[in-house]
Amino acid sequence: MAALLVLLVIVAGGWALAYFSVPLLRWTLAGGLLLLVVSLAAPAWWLYPLWLIWGLVALANFPLIRQHLYMAPMLRVFRGRLPSVSATEREALEAGGVWWDAELFSGHPHWQRFLEFPKARLTEVEQAFLDGPAEELCRMLDDWRITFDLKDLPPNVWAFIRRNRFFGMIIPTEYGGLGFSAEAHSQVVAKVASRSGSAAVTVMVPNSLGPAELLLHYGTDAQKSHYLPRLADGREIPCFALTNPYAGSDASSIPDKAVVCQGEYQGQQVLGMRVTWEKRYITLAPVATVLGLAFQLYDPERLLGGEDYLGITLALIPTGHPGVRIGRRHYPLKQAFQNGPTSGTEVFIPMDMVIGGRAQIGQGWRMLMERLAVGRSISLPALAAAAIKFCARNAGAYARVRKQFKLPIGRFEGIEEVLARIAGDAYAVEAARRLTTAALDQGFEPAVISALLKYQTTERQRQAINDAMDIHGGRAICEGPSNYLANAYQGVPVSITVEGANILTRSLIVFGQGAIRCHPWVFKELEAALDTDPARSLAAFDTAISGHVGYLLNNLAQGAFHHLTLGRFMTVPRTGPVARYYAGISCASLAFALMADGALLVLGGQLKRRERLSGRFADVLSEMYFASAVLKRYEDDGCPAEDLPLVDYACQRSLHVIEERLADILDHFPSRPLGWVLKRIVQPFGMRHHGPDDPLGQAVAALLLAPSSARERLTAGIYVNRDPADVTGRLEHAFDLIIQADAIEARIQSAARAGQLGTASGREMWLAAERAQVIGDGEVATLEAADKAVRAAIDVDDFAPEELTGHAAVEVPMASTA
Repeated sequence: MAALLVLLVIVAGGWALAYFSVPLLRWTLAGGLLLLVVSLAAPAWWLYPLWLIWGLVALANFPLIRQHLYMAPMLRVFRGRLPSVSATEREALEAGGVWWDAELFSGHPHWQRFLEFPKARLTEVEQAFLDGPAEELCRMLDDWRITFDLKDLPPNVWAFIRRNRFFGMIIPTEYGGLGFSAEAHSQVVAKVASRSGSAAVTVMVPNSLGPAELLLHYGTDAQKSHYLPRLADGREIPCFALTNPYAGSDASSIPDKAVVCQGEYQGQQVLGMRVTWEKRYITLAPVATVLGLAFQLYDPERLLGGEDYLGITLALIPTGHPGVRIGRRHYPLKQAFQNGPTSGTEVFIPMDMVIGGRAQIGQGWRMLMERLAVGRSISLPALAAAAIKFCARNAGAYARVRKQFKLPIGRFEGIEEVLARIAGDAYAVEAARRLTTAALDQGFEPAVISALLKYQTTERQRQAINDAMDIHGGRAICEGPSNYLANAYQGVPVSITVEGANILTRSLIVFGQGAIRCHPWVFKELEAALDTDPARSLAAFDTAISGHVGYLLNNLAQGAFHHLTLGRFMTVPRTGPVARYYAGISCASLAFALMADGALLVLGGQLKRRERLSGRFADVLSEMYFASAVLKRYEDDGCPAEDLPLVDYACQRSLHVIEERLADILDHFPSRPLGWVLKRIVQPFGMRHHGPDDPLGQAVAALLLAPSSARERLTAGIYVNRDPADVTGRLEHAFDLIIQADAIEARIQSAARAGQLGTASGREMWLAAERAQVIGDGEVATLEAADKAVRAAIDVDDFAPEELTGHAAVEVPMASTA
């Protein structure tokens, strides 16, 4: 009995010390004092093993003893289990930085600091550009004509884009660019994308990972002075070529190569290289005047005085340079943006064409990885946010104006369920977009967040467009000038595929990179293990492992307590209806941190090969980030009560997905015994978050079916046209009129039920209601206008056969019935 009591005291004391992160010396003193008291009060044989354990712990308080007795053997084991880390892998790991993702990974997110983070804002100049040139560009765009007739942007649109420096959004004003913030850049892309995906891609590519971005950060002064003004005003059209037929996702293994040599350039013998390449899927290549190129560089004659293999190198080559070949166009899912292959064989270029000159030779992969963290955070998330908001606004309007069984289809529960999902994602994706651009504008370059943002936003874009297609039914599947969804639907796989295919991003990059970069200690342990200086390596490893053990024990103690108490004692920054979401994310963060450490402990370096497990962890981290972004957006917007259903929906859905993925991880944990223990800690009562209920979904869907400030906030930032002759304007016009007509119709139906209008129906009923003074003068005209507008909004296109085939119709003889 005494032994059991002592054991309970030890466990309780250990839990308290771990919960409050008490230093090792205090652990040692507290443990020694307890053992001493017990030994004096009731000496027993079983105290001897406890004293032995205490002695081993006590020795750990002396750094030199700890390092050589404990850490040196651990370091040897760690190195033995560590997979080989190539130079390109290390550059990818070191690229970019960490931000809120590290807080979520830690198990202890600092909410107050997060809420105080500055929100994304536009300057007056940026807002004027959005309201002026960006709005005017959208008015000029006819996506059907672009994709079906021209298969390119019209010449006047190309000229307008150049003249207004859309290609120079990221280029500073001193070089003739617009010098926009990440938030402004993102909003411009989003607005244009809500009108034409092909135009948006054309605008966003020169401002994403490409020559301008690389020159800004790594170019020589001469390169900047020459190219940046010309890129800003559109005299130069850039493209960047990375993907090879044999190296897509595995871009670091590109077979394109160059050899350092002497050669002739502009009539003189100069030092340069002969480059051979074959690239494909290169956006803007068919119209580019300057080609950014990635290749492996070799120096077999040691003309540069270094190694034989110099690494991936980036160059900027005029497309008119001798030997540069631009192939015929690719045609990606009928999208009209310019895309195609490029190649060259033994093309000589001088050293001056290397981006950054000789100083940046061999640094290409690092340069790409560092800038990808920024570019991937802006372009595709902006395009996805615009697409989802576009679906929310137009699917909601269509569901209101389209009636079946004398009822707007938006009132059917099946449609409500889908509308709620679109609206919830519109709110969450826009929240994540804003939060990330705010971080970029504050100088952060979050590599892991950029990866999860790309894959999550484009997956939600795919779901939203599929849902909108379902709501529209036949209206959406008939292509033509009045179809505003078909091109977006066809273009979704492009977003899913580019800048890191989503399957790869989810299963390899987000958690694979995050487990090392975002974890507070693992990257430090890795750096220590790779350090070739024995003394420095051991000291650094000692610091990292000591910190890791304390971090793990603290998370274990806090995780057990907060999950047992259902997060009710979790410190949260706000009270009221959203307080539970802060607590829920904090509990999820603790569970995630504990389980990630468990997986790292069991699998070590093999974790990166367990892609299913890694993908589930990636989903948990992503949902925590999106739920955090939702809460930050709600706070930044001033906590409008009208938006609360959207916040509830998005957060409840995220917490439900988090619990599902955590359960999946535990069910497939690489160590079943450890998985069983972790399940009792992080899900002691099973799954508690069941997602949004039906009344909440109904309330969210209702926001899309009627005009309101919440609906306008939800869809802000996309192009809206109310001209009845416009492709989406006719739906906006019908929506506005049907709101007026429904109020009139309600009075008519009430009178009809009371027997005031006889047996009349349709227009005769309207006239009878006017005669009976149920409705006022002119209201029949409103009903007629609404009816006409609705018909225009729901009509689909048709074509003469020759319009589709390009030649006169051929009469097909009827089969004989004889």
